[in-house]
Amino acid sequence: MRVPAKINLCLGVGGLRGDGYHSLATVYQAVDVFDEVRAEVLTDSDAIEISVHFDSTAESIIVPTGPENLAAKAAVALREAMGLTEGVHLAIRKVIPVAGGMAGGSADAAAALMACNAVWGCGLSRDELAEIAAELGSDVPFLLHGGNAIGSGRGERVTPVLARGAYYWAAAVSERGLSTPEVYAEFDRLNPDRDPVPPAIPDDLLAALRSGDAVALGDALTNDLAEAALTLRPELEDVLAVGRGAGALGALVSGSGPTCLFLASDEAHRLDLSVALASSGVCADVIQARGPAGGAQLL
Repeated sequence: MRVPAKINLCLGVGGLRGDGYHSLATVYQAVDVFDEVRAEVLTDSDAIEISVHFDSTAESIIVPTGPENLAAKAAVALREAMGLTEGVHLAIRKVIPVAGGMAGGSADAAAALMACNAVWGCGLSRDELAEIAAELGSDVPFLLHGGNAIGSGRGERVTPVLARGAYYWAAAVSERGLSTPEVYAEFDRLNPDRDPVPPAIPDDLLAALRSGDAVALGDALTNDLAEAALTLRPELEDVLAVGRGAGALGALVSGSGPTCLFLASDEAHRLDLSVALASSGVCADVIQARGPAGGAQLL
């Protein structure tokens, strides 16, 4: 099973709600940076086993292989929903940055749902799996479908967006990840009186997607979590400055960070941005990506 990373073209965040969550208004885009998850039924055990293999600098970050792994939680949720007892071994090949704001854990959960649905013979549709996915995390339902979409609620309510064209990104990956709960806690500290209702999605961003205008899209990129991420990691300002100095059409912190995204005008410009970022020494790695990409897919 192959599953893409996601980026948030805009991320509007409301203040802390009474249920402990934040209301979100976001536009997701799936990009062609993929994790892979392989599922193998354990016929003589009811265990949910996880193994993780790395293809990038993510190896320096510990990924849990116990029940706290989101892919394991996805398998348990599907099994309970279907009343099954079989175990499964999930082998995860990591390429999406870990704790990098590109939903690597949520991607693996989406892939685990699809893979277990296949090997256990559950026969659920993508939409039926999305109902289970919504209980696992805000990004998981989107990554089942991919493409471009508006996310509302906690981000789990997904509506496709009319969009044209392809978009080229350079993603500057940090050596150390950022904890999403830590970033939201800092957001709450910085915004103690924030209205729980998130701001509206910018009309100019949706118009840019409809027309396929990369320049206009670059101007419309926003992220309400950027201030919190930059407060926790001030050095990310240097990363953003390098990308802007190299002519990026737009630059922003990806999700809760610390990965920084830079929109290029085409493939050649993306390569120029990647070289500038890699040679500057401000990041651990640079990933080139294109969006939109499809959602979780059986290989």
